[in-house]
Amino acid sequence: MTTDSTREDVTQRALELIADAGIVLTEAEQADLEIADFGFDDLETIGTQIHTYVNTDRYCAKELVQLPGQTCPEHRHPPFDGTPGKQETFRCRAGTVSLFVEGEPTDEPTVEPPTREEHYTAEKEIVLEAGDQYTIPPDTNHWFTGHDEGAVISEFSSTSVDEKDVFTDPKVDRLSGIDY
Repeated sequence: MTTDSTREDVTQRALELIADAGIVLTEAEQADLEIADFGFDDLETIGTQIHTYVNTDRYCAKELVQLPGQTCPEHRHPPFDGTPGKQETFRCRAGTVSLFVEGEPTDEPTVEPPTREEHYTAEKEIVLEAGDQYTIPPDTNHWFTGHDEGAVISEFSSTSVDEKDVFTDPKVDRLSGIDY
């Protein structure tokens, strides 16, 4: 599990990126920032920082922060309880993020999987810069990486149920270090 000092450092860096993007979080929201290390204990390489504004049975809104070179591992949001699965729109607020989805592989992607490459099967790269957005259909494998300056991404989606996410890499523990 990631150490407390590493989590504190990553939290501060993520909050700086959010503030630099012109997004204001209250002190309570800042204190509740989720630091997801996915069980790898390597937040510089694999992880995502998440602020959830709202998550109801109808919709969800979040801010996602990718530190420079940090990757959220490949996963999908499958159907559950009669729903088609989570559909989400990513809108880049600051920085640059490479989003990889299923589809025609990109010939020369700008980034590569960080490790355990066999667990990254989505090869169509969509590069999002501030103001760009992309909608990911339900049950679609995807992963994303922050570029050199990192990235702040607003996520607008149907209901988010993290424990239902299916990761390509069986080693991933989505809820590692998270208090629910």
